[in-house]
Amino acid sequence: MRIITLMENTPGAPDCVHEHGLSLYIRTPRHRLVLDTGATGAFADNAAALGIDLTTVDTVVLSHGHYDHAGGLLRMAELAPGAPIWIRQGAGQDFYHGEKYIGMDKGILALPQVRFVQADLRLDEELFLFGGITGRRYWPQSNLALRVMQNGVPVQDDFAHEQCLVVESDGKRVLLSGCAHNGILNILDRYTEIFGGDPDVVVSGFHMKKGSDYTDEEWRVIEDTAHALLEHKCLFYTGHCTGAPAFARMAQIMGDRLRPLHSGEELAL
Repeated sequence: MRIITLMENTPGAPDCVHEHGLSLYIRTPRHRLVLDTGATGAFADNAAALGIDLTTVDTVVLSHGHYDHAGGLLRMAELAPGAPIWIRQGAGQDFYHGEKYIGMDKGILALPQVRFVQADLRLDEELFLFGGITGRRYWPQSNLALRVMQNGVPVQDDFAHEQCLVVESDGKRVLLSGCAHNGILNILDRYTEIFGGDPDVVVSGFHMKKGSDYTDEEWRVIEDTAHALLEHKCLFYTGHCTGAPAFARMAQIMGDRLRPLHSGEELAL
């Protein structure tokens, strides 16, 4: 199995651009897969610079309905029109951060290759999708600024439109999420409920990034999350919405068990 970061907030490979967004390319013995497509079509330019032929992609998964993960889906659909795009039911709603619209382009919902997922779903022996994450342990407080429009009224997003991907290949299980809006520990709890143990590798944003200083309570939650993650026997890769200050504080606790994502770089599995 190979996992390559096609897009992330921070620079990595010299010929690759970076933007606020996330896109991952995953190659297994059976699949060439893309999870999320960043905020624009630039993920595809990075793929070309890395020698990755996206026309051979056979499966596309969207982690949730925000523009910084779905922004390149129309371009992806043009490159690989035969690849199904697996989207969680409800991901096409109108999402907002304050007054800013952060949902996806509505044209995506009309694509003939879109498949809406309503429950846990095994695609084949390598790929499994799950949602249904209801725990609220260390639920990211930055979620409080995120809204979904219902009957013309903005209400708190509960992130029922978020789904996670599990890839099983080469004797390993890798758990992948986009932003872990439901909380990375709650996602791991749901994973354990399904699979009965820990994955080998977790790749996910932790949604801890802030535009202002952290409070003492927020730092405590970040540190407690890091200690709780160490109780799981996994290697963690994170970036995008985690934020550099939160990553640095967690890395002090987790050491080499926590590694960063950068545009154009391949993960060492």
